[in-house]
Amino acid sequence: MSRIGNLPVAVPDNVKVTLRDQSIQISGPLGPLEQTFDSRLRVTFLEDKRQLRVERADDDRETKALHGLTRNLIVNMIVGVTQGYSKSLQVVGVGYSAKVQGDELVLQLGYINPVHVRVPDGVKVDPPETGNLLILGVGSVPCVTVRIRSTDKQKVGHFAASVRRLRPPEPYKGKGIRFVGEEIRRKAGKAFATQE
Repeated sequence: MSRIGNLPVAVPDNVKVTLRDQSIQISGPLGPLEQTFDSRLRVTFLEDKRQLRVERADDDRETKALHGLTRNLIVNMIVGVTQGYSKSLQVVGVGYSAKVQGDELVLQLGYINPVHVRVPDGVKVDPPETGNLLILGVGSVPCVTVRIRSTDKQKVGHFAASVRRLRPPEPYKGKGIRFVGEEIRRKAGKAFATQE
């Protein structure tokens, strides 16, 4: 963990770094992000080399873990303000649908009423795309792809996981909400023996 923390973080030319007490603010083409860090750590910005370095006060086990974590959080912030993060979900099933209404994602998931999920601040949901998904043993099933974008990696992952939790994919027909590319462990249905 501390070996990761010792690696310097390269800062691109179009990114601005501001350090204050125990917080760091990084601004880029896609917007600003701010993160606080533990008082046992010190973050320094070397302007001439365009590098950030994270240093720890002691070799305590917890401090070493925070050292590597803080360094990776800073890397995630730099990637977020320059490229951004996205996750795609597939809503799979006959009659299942998704649409964006204002600041809400409205999902039809086989329940009586549609499920309304508020999109958090700083997160964008692209208009869903409809298509078909080929599931082994079932065939072609209607599918809606929902793409979630943000500069904050944690917000994207948390919101995508909370949406997936509304209707996890079931193992028999594969209906539900899944991440794009996610492998679903399938189960065989009941086999009835014919008697002669």
